[in-house]
Amino acid sequence: MKRILLLLFLIIVLILLVNKKEIKENNISELRGIYISYIEISKYLNDKDEISSKKEIDKMIDNIKIINCNTIILQVRPSTDSIYNSKIFPVSKYLSSKESYPFDVLKYFIEKSHEQNLKVIAWINPYRISTTSNINEIKENSPAFKYIDSDVVYIGNGIFFNPAKEEVKQLIIDGVKEVLNYKVDKILFDDYFYPSNDIDILEYEKVKEKKTIEEFHLENVNDLIKRVHTECKKKNIPFGISPDGNIENNYNKNYADVKQWLSSSEYVDFIMPQLYYGFNNTTKPFIKTINEWNELIKNKDIDLYIALAFYKVGTIDTYAKDGKDEWINNNNIIMKEIIYSRNITHYKGFSLYRYDNIFDESNFTNTSYSELKSVKRILK
Repeated sequence: MKRILLLLFLIIVLILLVNKKEIKENNISELRGIYISYIEISKYLNDKDEISSKKEIDKMIDNIKIINCNTIILQVRPSTDSIYNSKIFPVSKYLSSKESYPFDVLKYFIEKSHEQNLKVIAWINPYRISTTSNINEIKENSPAFKYIDSDVVYIGNGIFFNPAKEEVKQLIIDGVKEVLNYKVDKILFDDYFYPSNDIDILEYEKVKEKKTIEEFHLENVNDLIKRVHTECKKKNIPFGISPDGNIENNYNKNYADVKQWLSSSEYVDFIMPQLYYGFNNTTKPFIKTINEWNELIKNKDIDLYIALAFYKVGTIDTYAKDGKDEWINNNNIIMKEIIYSRNITHYKGFSLYRYDNIFDESNFTNTSYSELKSVKRILK
């Protein structure tokens, strides 16, 4: 009898160990995201009637579900605009050439995604007003219109808000509060582009005896991030940022204080660095870079998601120097990056940039099929 009980006990332990191993290998709880950007919004939805538009959205959701991904990262505010019914921002030009759209696109995305057990992350570009410098593209009902001839906006390689202005910070916060009225699963800010070093020179003149211009820039962004995080906390919605994967760029160009964010509980709940690098990238090899990000996280409650460059599959990566041909000569880089990342301490998932590079065959390269096949194999 004792031998039978012992044998039964060993069988149960073995089953538990196998199940635990299987769960770890399949990472069934990891975030598996696909970016749907303004490019897809414009391509599939622009100026379409309600029936046609909803069919396109349904197809996108079905495609993402079929490959066993579980999250849509939806660009709800590409610039100072919206793909939802906003009282602050005009309807996005990527959605409509008119002043309205037949239905609330964000609401429909959320409802249909949740029916399929997919989560929706609302992706916002906080400071960008326009991707071009043409001020005539700014609609009169845009909150940026009244600031065109002031120091509240900067016109250069695109049009941006001045991050030092309190009215800008409040506008962005109010916009986030609008999105929080929807049943979004998370809020995500894009990487930061402090558009010039002198955009806020008038504000800096008041404090230049106390701090450097770089410190001033970092403080302005930090102030906004902390206040947005507070608003998200009120609704129990996680807030995160997808910064430049190059940590140095965040301090030298974008003024995103990632070290501060990741060592505190006051700024972000998750971080999604854009690790758009191959393993052989001379300057930023993938393994070294993801480990650097992992080590930056001092607050154990902050999750690490990684954004991966499916758009580079089968192309020359000019900035990778010695590794510029890696994406052409290999067809399983994304798969290997996911597998490696699953062993990282703070890792909780990945996202692939972007939808069309994964599902639109006209965007495929010679290795897209095999790369996608290898990714799907580890997502079963």
